[in-house]
Amino acid sequence: MAEATPEGRPFDLLGSFAVQEVEVTPLLRHVEIYTRGGLLTLLWHGAQDATSVVLMGGGAAGGLLGPAQGLYHDLGVAFAEQGIATIRVGYRQPNELGECVLDMAAAADLAARAGGERFVTLGHSFGGAVAVGAGIALPSVVVGVVTLATQSAGCEQAELLSPRPVLAIHGDRDEILPAICSEILVELAGPTAELMILRGCGHLLSQAGDELRERLLQWVPAVLAA
Repeated sequence: MAEATPEGRPFDLLGSFAVQEVEVTPLLRHVEIYTRGGLLTLLWHGAQDATSVVLMGGGAAGGLLGPAQGLYHDLGVAFAEQGIATIRVGYRQPNELGECVLDMAAAADLAARAGGERFVTLGHSFGGAVAVGAGIALPSVVVGVVTLATQSAGCEQAELLSPRPVLAIHGDRDEILPAICSEILVELAGPTAELMILRGCGHLLSQAGDELRERLLQWVPAVLAA
């Protein structure tokens, strides 16, 4: 179960007043949660009651596809076939770190109420800080964190993730956030953190999409099963 705060559990803190959802396919649901702070959109791949769940967040502008030409969709489809659920989080207020961390934590809370027990958080660019923040906020259920071309701002307390595994992936030709951002994160997160540099890759990591998918399709299930 996702941790409660003195004010309530993460989903309760959203102050939602309506929820709509449709089944896009048997293994994909589109969920819209209307709140006082904006619309939270979730694309939920896999079984609703899956015990292992991956939470994915976009960059400062939001978005649900992720980098590398739709990475998040492809991972969601692949993980669903392995019995791992994936929730792609469309933030209520993109680029507002505290609110976006709450969005990811609320998605974890929803999944926990349905049966989720072990979570990996994953985020691209600004979303890397969201994934780190959610991992810090939910220490008993988040078992691993992945960042893709992350910013370092918002990751200052990454030592609180230790000894959980962290995988930081960055392109060596990132034109927006230099690879040193991921190097700083890995140094803060301690000996269980790993840095993967993708050669010739810019901020969207498109030049190494196949390599990126292969690594994540190995790393995430292994961490969830550990």
